[in-house]
Amino acid sequence: ASGAGATKRGRRTLGKMVQGTAADGHSLSMYRADPAGEPRGGLVIAQEIFGVNSHIRAVCDDYAAEGYVVIAPALFDRVEPGIELGYQPDDVTAGRAIREKVSLDEALADVEAAAKLVIGVGRIGSVGYCWGGTVAWVAATRSRTFAAAVSYYGGGVPDLANEQPSCPVQLHFGEQDHAIPLAGVEKLQAAHPKLPVYIYPAGHGFNCDQRASYHAESARLARERALAFLRQHVG
Repeated sequence: ASGAGATKRGRRTLGKMVQGTAADGHSLSMYRADPAGEPRGGLVIAQEIFGVNSHIRAVCDDYAAEGYVVIAPALFDRVEPGIELGYQPDDVTAGRAIREKVSLDEALADVEAAAKLVIGVGRIGSVGYCWGGTVAWVAATRSRTFAAAVSYYGGGVPDLANEQPSCPVQLHFGEQDHAIPLAGVEKLQAAHPKLPVYIYPAGHGFNCDQRASYHAESARLARERALAFLRQHVG
């Protein structure tokens, strides 16, 4: 999802940075995008290992154009506020190093803080990409806040297959993703046979049009499926 959905409907949404506070007192910045009309519900977007960068903001704008109040907490603010990385090898190295310093429980606290800022707009869903895909899974298994969760290529999800979601979850993986072996995805499917797990002829990060691994057809199909799923469970 780039910003295409927004331009197509002729009502591009410009987001803004807001502040939130997690339950442990940590203050963090968040990117918020609001729809032009009455909201369908809320969405919390969990970032990749590159911060709330231009791609994540475009994802937020895109979902806002589809009618959701969307908010993306800066999960790396716990290490260094305002981090925005690109997709070059040095960025990957830097992003991984920062991610190691933020626990999943801390990221979940920040996602919960984001959800608090959209209470009152209806049901709230979670959508996560890359590391955020794992965060979205944990939001479904360790929290009761979310009505649904969508996880894109969450590398940690197969290792957390023993956790039970408390809401509907949809998962997307690439069969050429060297970071997430298909054996792990199959283990996840075996543990949760009723969950919709989609596998695409693509690599890691196939949804991001700023990555070399971007796969337009897979990204389009995954977005269609995610939107249909969110319409069903969030609004």
